[in-house]
Amino acid sequence: MSSIITGEAVVLELRPASFAARALGLLLDVLFHIILLVLILLGVAAAGQDLDEAAMRALTLVSVVFCFVIVPVAVETLTRGLSLGKMAAGLRVVRDDGGAIRFRHALIRGLTGFLEIYLTLGGLAIGVALFNSRSKRLGDILAGTYALRRRVPLEAPVRVFVPPQQQAWAAAADIGRIPDATARQAARFIRQAGHMSPLSAAGMAASIATELAGYVAPPPPRGTTPDQYLAAVTAERRHRELVRLYEARRRNSATAERLNRLPFGP
Repeated sequence: MSSIITGEAVVLELRPASFAARALGLLLDVLFHIILLVLILLGVAAAGQDLDEAAMRALTLVSVVFCFVIVPVAVETLTRGLSLGKMAAGLRVVRDDGGAIRFRHALIRGLTGFLEIYLTLGGLAIGVALFNSRSKRLGDILAGTYALRRRVPLEAPVRVFVPPQQQAWAAAADIGRIPDATARQAARFIRQAGHMSPLSAAGMAASIATELAGYVAPPPPRGTTPDQYLAAVTAERRHRELVRLYEARRRNSATAERLNRLPFGP
């Protein structure tokens, strides 16, 4: 998972596509382009029986460029990073900053793709993607783009409460410095702990608790287990976030009410 920071200082967590997902999407796109080329060449052969060899070669070259360069560039430009293969694999091509691609990005990807996919039979694209953390091919590197996953499974909310013996400590603890990624890791562990072996769950709980301890003060009461520590911190953090959202909504409602009063209101 990668993250970007927007102009409003909001951290967005994005999930780059895996190499396997990109390979599947690319394979489907290549298959579609080859089928399209075959159909066009059959039509050209049927309609151009009276053409000489030079004209047929020119039409064949134009057909190849149309199917392998123009069509991919046009489709990605009009759909802002989609194609038949990407839609089937649940992917979308975006800029490195997370924004939608434009014509110049699609053009660079299309021209480079003809080299690395068709002229090298995919060898160059595979070799570059295997050694890139975001599975980028050469066209992505030159265009400043990458593929991300569009289908992200929804995670069920974590139902967790502060253990009674940690309630007083959790209410007074400083947990505001916990990174969002670490908090999500703790919540994900609590959600999945019931499906893990006791030994694995204990080891992971201790590891996450140790990481959280660097952002939480003061330390928990003596005798607190890692499971209790994670539950207390996760539940208290969620409670404070709900309180913050409630207060923000209340302030916004009060502000809107004042603005709607005379002489500002209708």
